[in-house]
Amino acid sequence: MLVDSHCHLPLIEGTRSVADLVRDAAAAEVRHLLCVAVDLESFPAVAAAAQEHATVFASVGVHPNSDRAHEEPTPERLAELAEWPKVVAIGETGLDYFRQAGDTEWQRGRFRTHIRAAIALAKPLIVHTRDAANDVIRVLREERAARVGGVMHCFVDDWETASAALDLGFYISFSGIVTFKSATVVQDVARRVPLDRLLVETDSPWLAPAPHRGKQNEPAFVRHTAEFLARLREIPFAELAAATTANFFRLIGRAA
Repeated sequence: MLVDSHCHLPLIEGTRSVADLVRDAAAAEVRHLLCVAVDLESFPAVAAAAQEHATVFASVGVHPNSDRAHEEPTPERLAELAEWPKVVAIGETGLDYFRQAGDTEWQRGRFRTHIRAAIALAKPLIVHTRDAANDVIRVLREERAARVGGVMHCFVDDWETASAALDLGFYISFSGIVTFKSATVVQDVARRVPLDRLLVETDSPWLAPAPHRGKQNEPAFVRHTAEFLARLREIPFAELAAATTANFFRLIGRAA
């Protein structure tokens, strides 16, 4: 059994329903999904996916690149929405400087809001980072995020960053990027992360793994990423699947 620890079901385009995607994932032995919020306006669709499907869980948060014209999160608002059934994590949150020019202090402020809400709610964080690893680790340390931990989702940084995150009690999650031939740095990290701190995800509808690279991603495809990681680490697929599933439920305690 596998868990897709990070997907965006409402954003997957096409004629298939969420029920179809959940069914297809189950056929690939992907039995649980965490549907992750990117803004507060679309959170009801995320929550509905979790409420309507026993194997789907939800998070609440605002992506670091979400337009500031959208509702800005506050600890109180995040706490209110986190009361919805099956909300098991806060995020995705973090820092992303890839598309951000000029002042980035507002991103760091938004990130701190999520961390403080997660600590108050005793829920783990889902952390996104792009071109911002040093600041992400610094803010996590300053806000004492180790009190709740979480996951560094779609990990694409180096071992130094991974090691710092592990020291803070975070898990490291790999998406389809790890299957790309050019992803040698990520593959090195994937070999070195302790098996009991490893997760797999799709980040669907983006970043489909080989052999589906370039196509729209979906939760069923997390199996390809897991199979690749098992080969990379030279362990049986069943061992990796069992470990990543146990890790998910250990991290997301309320999901169990």
